[in-house]
Amino acid sequence: MSAPKRQLKMRRPDLLDLPALAISPGYVLRTWLPGDEQAWADIINTGIGEGWTVDLVREKFSTLPQFTPDAVFFATRDGQPVGTATAWRVPATETRQGYVHMVCVLPEHRGHNLGYLTTLATLHWFKQHGFSHAVLETDDFRLPAIKAYLRLGFAPAIEPGDDEMHQRWDKIMRALNQTSGA
Repeated sequence: MSAPKRQLKMRRPDLLDLPALAISPGYVLRTWLPGDEQAWADIINTGIGEGWTVDLVREKFSTLPQFTPDAVFFATRDGQPVGTATAWRVPATETRQGYVHMVCVLPEHRGHNLGYLTTLATLHWFKQHGFSHAVLETDDFRLPAIKAYLRLGFAPAIEPGDDEMHQRWDKIMRALNQTSGA
């Protein structure tokens, strides 16, 4: 059995000229409210990793020093959270480099730019709190997410001499060009 691939890294070098937040009709953007643990777990379980429970959300997310309720964004439909992204800090004391964390949208709500929107909301949060740039990690197969991140000004962050990562990014960019009709 082979080891899992390293996640792809992306970087937005600054937080200048961020697009305005505009949400798809029928959706609302809001931040974390008390009691959102189950909704957050339900979303994350559909696309990032299974096994999230309310207790695990509290243990591994909402009780950590990086957690700030106004930095966890939800796209909602009829009052129910359907997508999320978090403005995170690694380490918890970080004040310059923002980390876009746990971006996910329920499958039945994908295709409405909600991942883009919630990610953009994190970038606005970072800018408002004096951060200078942002990073994120993702996976090769998340082509719609990567496309959204590229539209938001992120670029591949590849260490010099990392030929494997260069090859992976080349393959991703070819796939994105094929799917975008370019």
